[in-house]
Amino acid sequence: MARTVLVLVAVALLMLALLWAVQRRIIYLPAGHPGPASVAGPTAREVTVPTEDGLELGAWLVGPTGPDRGVHVLFASGNAGHRGYRVGLAQRLAAEGFSVLLLDYRGFGGNPGSPSEQGLAQDVRAARRFLLEHAGARPDRLIYFGESLGGAVVTGLAVEHPPAGLLLRSPFRDLASVGQLHYPFLPVRLMLRDRLDVVGPIQRVRAPTIVVYGGADRVVPPEQSEAVAAAAPGLVRTLRLPGADHNDPVLLDGDEIIAAVVDLSPTS
Repeated sequence: MARTVLVLVAVALLMLALLWAVQRRIIYLPAGHPGPASVAGPTAREVTVPTEDGLELGAWLVGPTGPDRGVHVLFASGNAGHRGYRVGLAQRLAAEGFSVLLLDYRGFGGNPGSPSEQGLAQDVRAARRFLLEHAGARPDRLIYFGESLGGAVVTGLAVEHPPAGLLLRSPFRDLASVGQLHYPFLPVRLMLRDRLDVVGPIQRVRAPTIVVYGGADRVVPPEQSEAVAAAAPGLVRTLRLPGADHNDPVLLDGDEIIAAVVDLSPTS
């Protein structure tokens, strides 16, 4: 009996060690190259964003198709896909007069490197620097838009470099909180290498903040997004979309999302 128990313990420990080693392949799910920038419309162009650690990231800069507001939106995506999946969002924001940078993190969209919490933080810092130095953006007219996991990435950036406005779509408290819900049989908090905290950093962000989330989100439960909103000192408002799941169209590029960005836009 004792030998059987030892074998089972050894197998369990081996499984945990394997999961620890491959966890970033479970967390980050990049898709391949998104194709040419032209799929995002006539004002879109391919740009290269250099990072502090020597990577060159592909991104699309989509110029306004409506009257130019002189406001730039830095978009940070969730944990899966590539920038081509948010063409609809960029086009709708462009029609409202925004310039939009659709960034792909390292390892996403054909970019070099492998994603990690530290790496994604470097990527959005590089994206902000690119917008200021090469795209005519101004710090006081720059909005950060973080989607799901991207909410953690841009919240960290907002602590370092406050934006004109911060939009968090379906944010979680931290990666461990949402991971534990999906893997209740694992010691997720002990195993995670990437923390991606939102509730802690958001308490130091004074920028106007809007939190948008789905009332039927099965990936990031509504109470997680509500906790983020409750911790945000710069909260303007929360927007709960009843019946909306994590990737429903209304949360991708629906009227409510576009109106929220407009609400955060500096008026002069």
